[in-house]
Amino acid sequence: MKTPIAIAAIALSLASASAQAQAVRTEKNMSLELASQIAAATVAACAANQYNVTAAVVDRAGTLRALLRADNAGPHTVGAAQGKAFTAASARANTSAMLENVQKNPGAQTLVDIPGFLVLGGGVPVRVGNEVIGAVGVGGAPGGHLDEQCALAGIDKVKELLK
Repeated sequence: MKTPIAIAAIALSLASASAQAQAVRTEKNMSLELASQIAAATVAACAANQYNVTAAVVDRAGTLRALLRADNAGPHTVGAAQGKAFTAASARANTSAMLENVQKNPGAQTLVDIPGFLVLGGGVPVRVGNEVIGAVGVGGAPGGHLDEQCALAGIDKVKELLK
């Protein structure tokens, strides 16, 4: 009779240890140095095409880590860049894809009502493998698709660091 009780106690102990191991997570996140490099590379990519933009880089939680505003970038570009970055990090998707979904899918049209979301092209998640560690948002180029191109170019400049 003691054997079933001992087996049950061992099983309960193992289940408890397994639950405790899952209680703490290890996650990758955006460092200040990486965020600064992405922001600088993104603004430079847009400047090469004569676009005066702001680049905002946020961590995995959507909290601002770096913001760079080019000379002559409009004041509205600051909020736009930060909103796009927050949206991309939060949704873990390019904001241009979200915009397309909102335009085509009536059920998704209320995404624009989420506080802090800016569903316009120009926000791109930053990934290490499949894990989103943050995002970059760009505002100021003459079109969201161009903002997105600059964001992608900025991320591409640091791709060796994203392993």
